[in-house]
Amino acid sequence: MVKKSGKTSSNKTVTKKTAAKPRALATEGDDTAITALGLPSAPLSPEMAAYFKKCEEKLGFVPNVLKAYAFDDAKLSAFVAMYNDLMLAPSGLSKLEREMIAVAVSSYNRCYYCLVAHGAAVRALSGDPALGELMVMNYRAARLSVRERAMLDFAVKLAAEPWCVEEEDRAVLRRAGFGDRDIWDIASVAAFFNMSNRIASATDMRPNSVYHGQAR
Repeated sequence: MVKKSGKTSSNKTVTKKTAAKPRALATEGDDTAITALGLPSAPLSPEMAAYFKKCEEKLGFVPNVLKAYAFDDAKLSAFVAMYNDLMLAPSGLSKLEREMIAVAVSSYNRCYYCLVAHGAAVRALSGDPALGELMVMNYRAARLSVRERAMLDFAVKLAAEPWCVEEEDRAVLRRAGFGDRDIWDIASVAAFFNMSNRIASATDMRPNSVYHGQAR
């Protein structure tokens, strides 16, 4: 007969719990290391210096894309002029519609910078945070008007298969209420963001971290 001892033994290994080390924020460094290129800023022209100051006053910051272009004042000036003409000047397209095109095209191109920056603009202009998220993820899942859906279908087709755009695509836009000048503007905004997406991706351009929390 085996006598049982009052003591029990255990094969379990006791591990000491250690506090998890906090991970760095996903946006850490985005406001300092704006691109992967070592292009130092050049002196700004008086016009561009005034524009940067206006951004600070109106937005509270200078968008990183402008800082990225600041290595060459001529290129910066040209970018600002084209952007302001396409996105802010009078048009048959509303500012929100133009921002929706920007995000839908950027979603197709998976452009981190433009999705963050212009997704925030869609949220702010629409007053609907969910719409901004839908534009980023999949505009086809959004409850859009016939006009909006036709506009975005055309813009994304122009990004994905420009060689396939034909008269029927323009006819769809006309049936949705767009005039020929509007079609030009849709194409121009889509084309501009295809260019911007590729520059941002090529240089690993990082958006201002403040955009992530705006209009939510």
